[in-house]
Amino acid sequence: MTRLRWWKGLKLLALGVGLTISVGLVSHYGIAPIRDRVADWGPWVPLGIFCLRFTSVVIPALPGTAYSILAGSLLGFGPGLAVICGADVLSCSLSFFLSRRYGRKLVERLVGARFMHRIDTLSQRHLERNFFLMTGFLMTGLFDFVAYGVGLTQAPALKFFAALVISIALSNPPIVALGAGILEGGRLLLGVALLGAFGLAMVTGWVNRTRPLH
Repeated sequence: MTRLRWWKGLKLLALGVGLTISVGLVSHYGIAPIRDRVADWGPWVPLGIFCLRFTSVVIPALPGTAYSILAGSLLGFGPGLAVICGADVLSCSLSFFLSRRYGRKLVERLVGARFMHRIDTLSQRHLERNFFLMTGFLMTGLFDFVAYGVGLTQAPALKFFAALVISIALSNPPIVALGAGILEGGRLLLGVALLGAFGLAMVTGWVNRTRPLH
């Protein structure tokens, strides 16, 4: 329980730091000059955010939510969403296939023994039997662990990939829009982002109550 609280606290801290830095930069320089500077740097900023997000999924001990907000704030909603979704599809697919090909030993080396219990718990929920439950878990903040966990089961790769794409399409837009909406002052975008975040919270509550472990 202590580890769970520590993990949640770390993610909240990263989220807060990301928001604070983004809002601070905009307050000091304004969003237009920052976006112009990002454009001058060419593909390096999107590539940097992509690599940070990708790494935070493959190594789940690193919090990645802040990168979604950062992508929305620096790149705008559309480009930021494309970068985050691309990173998530590739990183989660890699995690799944590494887990499927090399098994538990490699996964434990990547995530560490402290977080391996989380993957074991997810594997024991038999997500491979229920497509909607698998999709629901992939929409939560545990999606990086879920990719490894499902890879340790007998779930077909195509079934996992379909659930992954659906979950990413539903869960990423609200978080990226949150970063873009706050910094651009877009009330409609911000409102949609908050509603989406509320919906994700409801999904998280639902999956946590579904198929309790015995």
